[in-house]
Amino acid sequence: MQILMTAVLAGLASALVVTLGYHLIVAAPRSRRLRAILDTHDGLLGGGASGAVDRLAALQRDAAAAAAAREVAVARIDALEKIARSELPRVGFVRYNAFSDVGSDLSYALALLTRDGDGVVLSSIYSREDTRTYGKAVAGFKPAQDPSAEELAAIAKARAAAT
Repeated sequence: MQILMTAVLAGLASALVVTLGYHLIVAAPRSRRLRAILDTHDGLLGGGASGAVDRLAALQRDAAAAAAAREVAVARIDALEKIARSELPRVGFVRYNAFSDVGSDLSYALALLTRDGDGVVLSSIYSREDTRTYGKAVAGFKPAQDPSAEELAAIAKARAAAT
């Protein structure tokens, strides 16, 4: 019976030595590597398990705030684009002498047009007795009423203006 007991104790001792060796050689290094990976993961998410949940909630709040800010910016850009479509970037100006007895090119035609060619052409005709001013609507670079040569020249200058 003593031999059996000695054999069982020797078997248990050898199993213990093998288990300890496996732990020191295989399990401990892998456990340290796994702990390092988990620490990196937790650090990226802002701490332990509750830190990760808090960090994700903060990220969701930040994403919602960014979406709201984007909506505000889109609305503002739309309003600015609407204003830009109605601005008058095309200007044409022609000075001329309407009458041979009046010098100094005091008469003029001024075209104020949008990018699409919509707007107005204003003409001021200077004579010795009086000055008259006329306005004509312009759509698509074409005046609504019969234009003078100077008004057409002003519209052509406005059309050629860089946008």
